[in-house]
Amino acid sequence: MIYNLGEQNSIFNRFIGQLRDINIQTDSMRFRRNLERVGEVFAYEISKHLEYTSSEVETPLGIANVNYPTDELVLTAILRAGLPMHNGLLNYFDDAQNAFVSAYRKHHKDGTFDISLGYVSCPNLENKVLIVADPMLATGSSMVLATEALLEYGQPKAIHFVAAIASVPGLEYVSRVFPKADIWIGAQDEELTAKSYIVPGLGDAGDLSYGEKMQE
Repeated sequence: MIYNLGEQNSIFNRFIGQLRDINIQTDSMRFRRNLERVGEVFAYEISKHLEYTSSEVETPLGIANVNYPTDELVLTAILRAGLPMHNGLLNYFDDAQNAFVSAYRKHHKDGTFDISLGYVSCPNLENKVLIVADPMLATGSSMVLATEALLEYGQPKAIHFVAAIASVPGLEYVSRVFPKADIWIGAQDEELTAKSYIVPGLGDAGDLSYGEKMQE
């Protein structure tokens, strides 16, 4: 199922708007912080879909009953752009385990590109809840390839994909490959350019977070 948090009026929309704003996004520290805050909101919303159990907590004046989540979580950042959102998720799911996948566009002289995976680090995923974060869900290829690589480490009980902005083609592709997964987005854009960048999107989230890189 797809959950578009931007469809409801909340402070969340301010974070998405500032990520898009060409006059604000040039401040890389603010850009990273807004991605982190977006991750925190996603974490709160995803937490409503976890399993819980009642537990007793001793207070200075007695005993209180509190519902605690029981699922074991694995948070995944697709490097490098996914790191700020990953930090936001980790701020809330502070006892989660963590995975990291390096996925990048390997460009060719004819203007085409392939998605390459350069690094995968992951704990055992068996019967855990997997959350995969990448700010931009463009074609969906990075998200799919990264997740398929992670599934070599076990079969999770549930998968959640998290993206600040997603394209319609990317959403359709990820939903087709992982029909039982939940997809959490902040905004949905209709178009992709010929180079598979989201329009209007926000540009290159990795460059805006950490500086421009050399193209191979």
